[in-house]
Amino acid sequence: MDNRVAFIYSDAFLGYDFGKSHPLNPIRLLLTFRLIKDLGLLEREDVTLLEPEYATREDLLRVHTPEFIDAVKSAGEGKLPRSPFIFTEFGLGYGDNPIFEGMYEASSLYVGASLKAARLIVEGDARRAFNISGGLHHATASRASGFCIFNDPAIAISYLKEHFERVMYIDIDAHHGDGVQWIFYDDPSVLTVSFHESGRYLFPGTGEIDEIGEGKGKGYAVNIPLPRGTSDPAYLYAFGEIVPELAEVFEPGIVVTQLGADTHFLDPLTDLSLTTRAYSEIGKMLDEITQKLCDGRWLALGGGGYDMTVVPRAWSIHFARMVGLNPDYSIPEDWMRFCENTIHRRPPRELLDSETPGEDPSILEEVRGVVEDVKRYHRAFFSDR
Repeated sequence: MDNRVAFIYSDAFLGYDFGKSHPLNPIRLLLTFRLIKDLGLLEREDVTLLEPEYATREDLLRVHTPEFIDAVKSAGEGKLPRSPFIFTEFGLGYGDNPIFEGMYEASSLYVGASLKAARLIVEGDARRAFNISGGLHHATASRASGFCIFNDPAIAISYLKEHFERVMYIDIDAHHGDGVQWIFYDDPSVLTVSFHESGRYLFPGTGEIDEIGEGKGKGYAVNIPLPRGTSDPAYLYAFGEIVPELAEVFEPGIVVTQLGADTHFLDPLTDLSLTTRAYSEIGKMLDEITQKLCDGRWLALGGGGYDMTVVPRAWSIHFARMVGLNPDYSIPEDWMRFCENTIHRRPPRELLDSETPGEDPSILEEVRGVVEDVKRYHRAFFSDR
């Protein structure tokens, strides 16, 4: 297998646009690409920059129903039926998922980018690949949800299952990775692991510890719901206590990660309190786990993140870890000016935050209790080890 790391990007990603007032601003993808480029990471001999490809209807049918795919296409073409309620049935046209022209094509490009990244790894053209436009983890088979039209992680995993006996999915978005979980809820070949702010406080209201899978998949859905205010020490404790051991026992052929950056203390939509230093440590652990257990194979996807100065730094940190570097970088002045001119805010000068929120000692104790409960519900992975 080629040891190259692939980065998938096109300015066409900016077409996935719900409108100026919507929190999911696609400019974050351009800012990320420019920062990774300005840091010199795309000039490395072991890195390949590639254009995405559109997913086909057949690709989408791996997960989504024909009726839902047709509804997305019709909505994006402005072909409204006599009764607009059909779009409400499919989760389109209100609140989180407003209809926009070209919705089908824009969504298909995100899926196609994740599939291309997966195929590069399967075919041996790269060991790792990162699609920052991906990670739209809320969509279900027949419904858009939470800014997500098609579920690219689930479609990529469906493809990867044809080539690996076991696929491990790790989701660090502040919101529960519900769509991916439900799609593989009865499937023991896919281990879904989601760290998220508790659904008691945050959309989508799911992801409790007792959601563990069903049928043959019982035990293969792992949820770590975290209290509001969870910061670096408590989060990293939970991640370190759970993920390495799960991976060791499950022995995945490949790891797929959803790297949502809305866990940051500056994020406007959530109440977790991580810094970018936590992302560096998480990336380091993911690098070590994949190197040790699955020959380095790692498919990374983007996800949430609604502060435009955080997302580019977070994903640059993860990409640095993917290519084996310590991301203790100062941010180039060219990017600082580009960011200011684009979003009219001055970003921090370093990838790794110097500012840290205050730590509430009671949160660490609460997270310790969550970890104990997770291990109790998943004794097959943790008992006598």
